Amino acid sequence: MTGVPSPMDHPDLGKLILRLTLGGLLLFHGISKLLNGVGFIEGQLVSHGIPAFFAYGVLIGELLAPLMVIVGYQTRIGALLIVFNMLVAIALVHTHELMKLGGNGGWALELQGFFLFTALALIFLGPGRYKLKN
Repeated sequence: MTGVPSPMDHPDLGKLILRLTLGGLLLFHGISKLLNGVGFIEGQLVSHGIPAFFAYGVLIGELLAPLMVIVGYQTRIGALLIVFNMLVAIALVHTHELMKLGGNGGWALELQGFFLFTALALIFLGPGRYKLKN
């Protein structure tokens, strides 16, 4: 039969799970930087000739953007901020690991890859039905 939805066909619920997972896991990184400071990131930026104050931009990418994604407010913009944040993190800190495996056999950048590609998927998928009205 065509046109009959499967009981497992709930794309809006899937989008919500994706949003909560990405935003929830990344938010812990932002909270850590809020509590412990962004000194490491400042050092990385300065070593690449970028002014240290840009380090506070990580709070946008790891606090504000995940909250936007979690609640579904301007989800695509929040996801885009996360993509940018991850690209900068990979470029500044993790470039040497792009083609490496970690100690357990997985890609050395699997966490960064997860954040990057999940956010990219949300840019194309959108927030789904379960979101704040904007």
